[in-house]
Amino acid sequence: MTPPPRSIESLYPFLYQGTTAVPGLLDQVRQSTITKTADILSLRRAVRDAMADQLLACAREMARRFAADGRLLAFGNGGSATDAQQLATLFLYPGGASRPLPALSLASDAAVLTALSNDIGVDVVFARQVAAFGSKSDIAVGLSTSGNSENLLRALDEASRRGMLTVGFAGYAGGKMAELDSIDYLFVAPSTSVHRIQEVQTTMCNILWELCQDALSSSAAPARATPKEQAHVPRHSR
Repeated sequence: MTPPPRSIESLYPFLYQGTTAVPGLLDQVRQSTITKTADILSLRRAVRDAMADQLLACAREMARRFAADGRLLAFGNGGSATDAQQLATLFLYPGGASRPLPALSLASDAAVLTALSNDIGVDVVFARQVAAFGSKSDIAVGLSTSGNSENLLRALDEASRRGMLTVGFAGYAGGKMAELDSIDYLFVAPSTSVHRIQEVQTTMCNILWELCQDALSSSAAPARATPKEQAHVPRHSR
């Protein structure tokens, strides 16, 4: 038997509570905003302190790939798909005097995604595109909050097999992404809040873009990583 539908009142009780003490409500909103702001600032600082060297080394390697006519392929699911599209747009259409760089979101083509999901399976929607578009000079960026999405893991494995630079973003403790040897740079936002994770990932993506632009505009862009950078950033950064 189908359970009876829940009433509107049960779904949105605050709309049916009669009068509300506005000063008290505003105080709750204010305190919630302060708490969340403190949380995101604390997490950003923690990531900065733990991953500054990795971000710099990754950006310089990305710059070397772009200098060799490479391009960026970004992908993710759900909200991370939106983040992947934003990342591709940032590199492709930065505005101002910044250099446009070739980038593509593999999560944006509804026809491709639905065809692969329907005909083969959702686990291959990104790996098949990496196989079709990716080349040795390219960059693959997979974004996830859990780090466990099978279609991201397969795509990053495929990118690694093709010699692409592989970059992963995850939350929590990194999930299954932290177990992959196929990720060259893994940036983990150590939080259990999806909102805080995605906010920090957006910050890290913007930092990578800025550092990549700086590297491309300097004469040091084509240089190899320094021994110090190599020591700080093993192939699988966690």
